[in-house]
Amino acid sequence: MEKAKTIAVNVVVTAIIAIILIWGNTWYRQWSQFNRGEASLAKGDYVAAIAGYEAAIHMYTPGSPLIERSAEKLWGIGEMQEKKGDRELALVAYRALRSSFYATWGLTSPGKGWIARCDEKIAWLVKLQGEAGPQKH
Repeated sequence: MEKAKTIAVNVVVTAIIAIILIWGNTWYRQWSQFNRGEASLAKGDYVAAIAGYEAAIHMYTPGSPLIERSAEKLWGIGEMQEKKGDRELALVAYRALRSSFYATWGLTSPGKGWIARCDEKIAWLVKLQGEAGPQKH
């Protein structure tokens, strides 16, 4: 009986350590992607910025402040591109934001509010594109 308890404790400790290592690795990669997004945004490379923020959300770790900050950055890029008249890039930003949260669904469903906001923006922009025809760059 004592041997079974020792084995059970070892299994639990090993599982906890594995979870901590996976969480730590994901958290580190999330920060790396967010920082790539920030650097790209500072250079005006919006496509790379979108990719960085989107990847940061994909590296979902509960309680991380980067999830909300990345979502806000993607939303901001979308709004900025709308104001500039680049509907296609705005759509890329909104779709990246929406798909990032869909990709993180599992035991929880984060980002429901962001998804709903993106659905509205995407529908509106697609309708505008249909009315105006394809954009020329």
